Amino acid sequence: GMRYLRFTNWLSEIDRLSGPVEAIWFEEVRRHVGTDAAHVYGGLMATLTAWAELRGVPYEGVPVGTIKRHATGKGNAPKHAMIDAARARGFSPADDNEADAIAILMWAIETKGGLA
Repeated sequence: GMRYLRFTNWLSEIDRLSGPVEAIWFEEVRRHVGTDAAHVYGGLMATLTAWAELRGVPYEGVPVGTIKRHATGKGNAPKHAMIDAARARGFSPADDNEADAIAILMWAIETKGGLA
C-alpha cells in the first residue's frame, strides 16, 4: 500500500507546488508483460482517478498507439523513435519514459486533449 500512498502524496505535492492541476492525461496501457505489472497499473489507476475525482480534476487515458502516431507518424514506433521525436522538438529526454511523457504533453496541447 505504501507505493500508492507515496503516489497520492506526489500528486498532492505537484498540485501544491505547481498547481492547481487542471487536467491529467496519462498513457493508457492495455497490455501488460505480467500479472504483477497489471496489478500495479490497476492500483496506480485507482489512486490517480480517485485523487482526481475528489478534486474535480478531469483525467483521460491516451492509448499508446495514439501517442506514438502523434509523435512519430507510426502507431507502433520503437522506443528510439520516440526519443528521436522528442529531441526533434528541442527536448532532451533522459530515456524512453521521459520521451513518452513529452509526447503525451505535446499530444494534449496540440489536439486540445483530443478535441482538435
